[in-house]
Amino acid sequence: MKAAVFSTKSYDEEFLTRANEAHSHGHELTFLNPRLDESTVDLATGHDAICVFVNDVVNRAVLDRLKELGVKVVALRCAGYNNVDLPHAKSLGLVVARVPAYSPHAVAEHAAAMLLALNRHLHKAYNRVREGNFELRGLLGFDLNGKTVTVVGTGKIGAIFARIMHGFGCRVLAVDQYRNAEVEKLGATYVSLEEALPQSEVVSLHCPLTPETRHLVNHATLDQLKPGMLLVNTGRGALVDTRALIVGLKRGIIGGLALDVYEEEDKLFFSDHSGEVIPDDVFMRLTTFPNVLITGHQAFFTYEALTGIAETTLGNLTALEGAGSCDNCV
Repeated sequence: MKAAVFSTKSYDEEFLTRANEAHSHGHELTFLNPRLDESTVDLATGHDAICVFVNDVVNRAVLDRLKELGVKVVALRCAGYNNVDLPHAKSLGLVVARVPAYSPHAVAEHAAAMLLALNRHLHKAYNRVREGNFELRGLLGFDLNGKTVTVVGTGKIGAIFARIMHGFGCRVLAVDQYRNAEVEKLGATYVSLEEALPQSEVVSLHCPLTPETRHLVNHATLDQLKPGMLLVNTGRGALVDTRALIVGLKRGIIGGLALDVYEEEDKLFFSDHSGEVIPDDVFMRLTTFPNVLITGHQAFFTYEALTGIAETTLGNLTALEGAGSCDNCV
């Protein structure tokens, strides 16, 4: 199958090429640096499929043009598909396939790493020591042992994060409409978000972005949070209302914030803007808080995860080329 790979980085090309050769898929891959949107969609001309990532735009206009170009498959090299107008794709007869699981350990471990760094102020301590400052003032954290940690979304990633927190001796609360038996075996208690927030020192978000989960943490929920709590989001940026978070930080309700994702990240992440003035005032405001830790959507970024993403993505294309369907179609 001929596939146009949008938003290509060097590691995408490396891992996709390796998987294509190692498993003898035989796909013709065209690696394209631009992200997919209305202005770049014509780069898919002459291809049977497109391969896209989290910040590519696959809206109605793009899908209509893809249909005109003869593209039949939208292959996501990620788990989430909130950037795809799925009903419209189905109405056009376009098949959408995703990577439902690659290395859930990668994201869960990164969330735990961010929590530990945020709580013990490792990002501040690192910079101090490099400047010869060994003062401990302002670096006070707390023991995770015995604290209440709420895990919002207990799929594969959330379940692993819950297991990590259980290993630290935390009391784990779980929020999900579907209960995970593995999480319950840890002794976690399933409660509503409204019940969990007032009693949680830590809240970590691992749920998909849907109309129901958009802005789970917002201006209205700020007063439900336990003062000084730590919030970690490695799910999707729009799970939180960023402006509300800033209010929570200023009021001291949110004692620490760790983000690997951001609502408007498509304009920033996966690119080098170090030589530019970043025009996003909300993002720049976040960076002024000493108790905010931000990484650029790197939670998935491990060797194992990239290998799994590449192998599943190309496996999806092979299955669709042969049988016309695959287990990972959405």
